[in-house]
Amino acid sequence: MNEKKTPAVELGAEDLPAHCPNPAMTLWSSHPRVFLDFGHDGLAKCPYCGTEYVLKPGTVLSHH
Repeated sequence: MNEKKTPAVELGAEDLPAHCPNPAMTLWSSHPRVFLDFGHDGLAKCPYCGTEYVLKPGTVLSHH
């Protein structure tokens, strides 16, 4: 069985802090909002729906 993989959602500094569901997702399929932690590789994955997020090249994370 071939599993169809959805491309990662690309985010820039203007989209941070990032959360899922994101504004482009339909309301009927939403889940509780969860803020995403990006690893050093610039990747994050929603624990609810599995949507993958990636930071645009050159995006700098600010740490508080």
